[in-house]
Amino acid sequence: MLCSSFRSATASLGLGRRAVSTIAQKYSKAVYSAALSKSPQTITKVQSELNAISNVIKEVPDLKAFVSNPTLSAKDRSAGLAVIYSRSEGSKKEPVSDITKNLFGVLSENGRLGETQGVIEGFNELVAKYKGELEVVVTSATPLPRDLSSRLETILKQSQTAQQAKSLKISNKVNPSVLGGIVVDFGDKSIDLSVSSRVNKLNNVLQQSV
Repeated sequence: MLCSSFRSATASLGLGRRAVSTIAQKYSKAVYSAALSKSPQTITKVQSELNAISNVIKEVPDLKAFVSNPTLSAKDRSAGLAVIYSRSEGSKKEPVSDITKNLFGVLSENGRLGETQGVIEGFNELVAKYKGELEVVVTSATPLPRDLSSRLETILKQSQTAQQAKSLKISNKVNPSVLGGIVVDFGDKSIDLSVSSRVNKLNNVLQQSV
């Protein structure tokens, strides 16, 4: 049933779009252009740094609170960024590039550190497009069974979007709030077949009927 619904949805991929803010996209394009102007190796390095920073922010509650707080002084923001850089360097302690530091310096100055995850997501999408990759994230309430994952992969490979890409990468993200079903994100598009989406639609209908 789920695969049948997904197959129907892939026939009209423009139905939904992922909610990366216009502001985040602006910064994503700027850092992507800066890295691209250097070399393909620079793009790879900056992407590695940004993904490491993203993981650090997700894993450390204090740092997640830090980027979400627009009221901090310039001194506190500078100190917080230094901690993020240090933690993201890992055991190799390879210094964070100037391009990445410049990005976060501008985000900090403009009070936009709260856009960090959106900026990184947008950058990854630009890099994937540059490399001819299609990254698909399937979000479900519980880990997908291997047989269902294989069937979804088969359906995705048959889509026009996937056939235009050089490679296809599929990952499963677990989020209990979807309740059941799946949400499939790829590029700037999204297919929402989750139970939570259906519940929300039902609630909206009921409220309009009152």
